[in-house]
Amino acid sequence: MIELKTEEEIAIMAEGGKILRRVTDMLAEKAVEGARLKELDLLAKKLMEEAGGVPAFLGYKPAWAKKAYTASICASVNDVVVHGVPGAYRLKEGDIVKLDLGLKYRGFYTDTAITVGIGKISDEAKRLMAVTEDALTLAIDECQAGNAVGDIGFAVNAYVRKHGMHVAKGLTGHGIGRRLHEDPVVYNEGKPGLGARLESGMVLAIEPMVTLGSGAVKELADESFATKEGGFAAHFEHTVAITENGPIILTK
Repeated sequence: MIELKTEEEIAIMAEGGKILRRVTDMLAEKAVEGARLKELDLLAKKLMEEAGGVPAFLGYKPAWAKKAYTASICASVNDVVVHGVPGAYRLKEGDIVKLDLGLKYRGFYTDTAITVGIGKISDEAKRLMAVTEDALTLAIDECQAGNAVGDIGFAVNAYVRKHGMHVAKGLTGHGIGRRLHEDPVVYNEGKPGLGARLESGMVLAIEPMVTLGSGAVKELADESFATKEGGFAAHFEHTVAITENGPIILTK
């Protein structure tokens, strides 16, 4: 069931989204060659708590997971698409790292992700990151009341395929609010006009995940997902409110 939010609730989520964006920007600055992923995780937890929130992912166990998540952020390097658990790995030049953060603030969740290149990265990696971020912008443009979830997925997939890339199969965005994952599921591919109809008061976590390979993924032992062929993947995400006056990016 889709839960619509009031203007007051969306305003609270916007407050949380601003905090989450500040934390994300700080992590991006610290994501440099030699940085240990676990150190980024601990910094994120500290910053979220100092701002009056709590990490949304820490201890979270979605229905599809075998165990609760053990970190405050997801940090997914190179071929790992999403849900990478930050550990002792030190970033090195040429890596790209997906930083996925969620925050619970005043009873509401927000969710965002960026991909950061470490030092000098390949032109192919740069293009992958640019296409993924542009796909997110196009997806948000489709977040108009009266459109359908399928319009979002179609916009993402059409743009990605135009550039010779593929969305990660089976990995999706979602509704968000009082719970981290709510209805509807927001696919990164779809058909225009199909799926749940977008209404004012809906809030969606929209997150294109794009690969240089076929889009096929495999689940690893730590319950993260990686590209099947081992090629790089990128991930960008915003929490977006649907309003009568168009979409509002809450994590901008």
